Amino acid sequence: MKISIVIPVYNEAEQLEACLLAISRQKLKPHQVIVVDNNSSDNTEFIARSFGFVTVLQQKTQGVVHARTLGFDKASGDIIARIDGDTVIPEDWTANIKRIFIDESIDAVTGVANYYNVAASDLVDSVDLFFRRSLSKKLKKDMYLWGANMAIRRKAWTAVRNSLCNSGNLHEDFDIAIHLTAIGGNIIQDEKLTAFVSSRRIDMNFLDFMSYVNMSPRTYALHKIKVKKHIYPVVMVCALCYLPGKILYRGYDKELDKFSWAHLVSPRPTLSRVDPTANVA
Repeated sequence: MKISIVIPVYNEAEQLEACLLAISRQKLKPHQVIVVDNNSSDNTEFIARSFGFVTVLQQKTQGVVHARTLGFDKASGDIIARIDGDTVIPEDWTANIKRIFIDESIDAVTGVANYYNVAASDLVDSVDLFFRRSLSKKLKKDMYLWGANMAIRRKAWTAVRNSLCNSGNLHEDFDIAIHLTAIGGNIIQDEKLTAFVSSRRIDMNFLDFMSYVNMSPRTYALHKIKVKKHIYPVVMVCALCYLPGKILYRGYDKELDKFSWAHLVSPRPTLSRVDPTANVA
């Protein structure tokens, strides 16, 4: 069972080295690692090419959906694993994927998160897991996929590839899950498939953050799937947790590994990032 890892990236110079170092330390070495650079203007490409086991592809059409598709199309493994440029996988991550896909009834899997660069990370992880666990029970056969920590059989990708939505304003990972489910695919959530993911997504203004969060029910709504109602409580919790979450993120002192009021009030720019749901077709 060969495993290809695909990483769509845009301006990930600060995060990508840790991501690729973690891949290099896997107990079960992946068959292939593909980094798809989506018009980065920093040193992302240079860092990716500094790792000899990485294949770097260029996708000039802006949008994670296009970068993902190019990477998945070029993947030659039996299993296509997908992470983000700020994902740091534990040493047994690929071994866990192999364990999961030994069950031939499984077409795709989504994992869970351990968040870093945030104070009270255990609390953040617990809240996140509670809602992922609750959603998985409610969604049942309409299970989602999460692009920061997921994998899909290549034959399943091939089966849905031409039916996927290439427009922006939706979550492309959810879109894969929706179309895969529509043809009878089996998607599971495995809580043993963990990955460390940055908390930086909350470091934006409230309206932009909520616009991104609302893409989850919107993606289901665009496909006329009623289970979007199960996503709305999560949207409400995200709205309520935005301010405390941003305080925990901005106040986290990496050197001390704890919350610092001095760190919170110190002037730091909010990162301006391209919305991954937006694209230019």
